[in-house]
Amino acid sequence: MIGFLIRRILAIIPILLGVSLIVFVMLRMIPGDPAALMAGEDARPEVLQSLREQWGLNEPLPNQYLVFLRNMFQGDLGKSIRSGRPAIEEIGDRYLNTVLLATLSLVMALSVGLFAGIISGTRPYSLFDNASMLVALFGVSTPAFWLGLMLMWLFAVELAWFPAVGAGGIQSLILPSITLGAVVAATIARQTRSSVLEVMRQDYVRTARSKGVPENTVIMKHVLKNAMIPVVTLAGVLFGTMLGGSIIVETVFAYPGLGKLLIDSISSRDYPVVQALIMTYALVFAIINLAVDLSYTYLDPRIRYE
Repeated sequence: MIGFLIRRILAIIPILLGVSLIVFVMLRMIPGDPAALMAGEDARPEVLQSLREQWGLNEPLPNQYLVFLRNMFQGDLGKSIRSGRPAIEEIGDRYLNTVLLATLSLVMALSVGLFAGIISGTRPYSLFDNASMLVALFGVSTPAFWLGLMLMWLFAVELAWFPAVGAGGIQSLILPSITLGAVVAATIARQTRSSVLEVMRQDYVRTARSKGVPENTVIMKHVLKNAMIPVVTLAGVLFGTMLGGSIIVETVFAYPGLGKLLIDSISSRDYPVVQALIMTYALVFAIINLAVDLSYTYLDPRIRYE
């Protein structure tokens, strides 16, 4: 296990290097001059030149990338061009908001998705199964921005149950969490149903039933634990995706999280903050995938990492 952990941790390094190169190149391909955005349209050429020298924007791109790599491995992700604050502080101010939003969304999605998927899988083609899969299909097909606007109109404008925008306590998280978790809940429900149906056809399930084991015991001890492996994999991937994919939801609800910060930073060509955000997303995603792999040994004792 220790050897496996060391190998996986070392494998994160080339992943981060690849991500850093891709995001660095793509940012420089976006039209627009950060110096012009900082100084304004009527800025004099000498002011623009001074700003470019101050932020290293006049250096050749390979030099800029090498400086970025050197600083990154020293724990320095640069300073925001907009505010002048360290990029890590800009992220730190909003990171908890996005983690809370993604965590609450995942909890809600797992609660709904697992319940619907397990019931549908153990009672296939029943009325509940047909209805829940129809709702799941609707959830997968619904754009997040449209669902967010509809929830905002109904529950914030018409009923005034929840605030429409901003972050001000648990109430402000409800509508964004439902919006972000709807697609995830539908996806988990469909995957859970498929996994349960597949496990229910296995020989060891039929053997347990033939021995007179109660149906609830068969489902809890033999079906669910084996059916959860693909679901856990999916949930881990979706949680990482939710951390990075909350951009649309945070924009719709003006929620001060990392997604909103990323949009604002791209609009202002704030290269250091965008690079720091993407690297943070990549690192968190790699850690989540590692945690998911480790969880397999609990769900299936036959799995061993050497």
